[in-house]
Amino acid sequence: MDTQTLVDMRAELWLALAPLWLEREPRESDYTRMVEEIERHDLTLQELEWIFRLELAPVLARHQLSVAGEWRRFNDRQLVAQLVAHYQRLSGWRRKMWMLFSGLTTMMTRHRWNELMMRVMVERGEAPKQS
Repeated sequence: MDTQTLVDMRAELWLALAPLWLEREPRESDYTRMVEEIERHDLTLQELEWIFRLELAPVLARHQLSVAGEWRRFNDRQLVAQLVAHYQRLSGWRRKMWMLFSGLTTMMTRHRWNELMMRVMVERGEAPKQS
C-alpha cells in the first residue's frame, strides 16, 4: 500500500487513539472523539484490537518508556510519520514479534483501551448486560 493511501485510511484513527498513551487519563472529549472516529471507520472489535496491538502500541509505547518522550501531547505530523514507517515494516517476522510482545507494549494502556472498547460496545448496543 502506498503511503498516501495508508495516511488517508489510518491517520485520523491513529491520531484519535493516541491520547491513550499520554501521561494524563483521557478526557471525556478524548473518548468521545475516539468513539466517533472508530464508528466512522466501521471496524470490528477484533480489527480494533489488532490496530491497538500491532500498529499503535509498538510506536507509542516507546514514547512512554523514553525519558525525553512526549507525554503531554504528540506532534501529529511526526507521530503519523513514525506510525507509517512502522506499518510499512510490519510484515513477516516483525509482525510475529509484535504479536508475541504486544502484551508488554499494551500493558500500560490496557485499562484505558478496555474503557474505550466498553464505550464502543455501548455505542453499538453490544454492551454486556449488568447483572
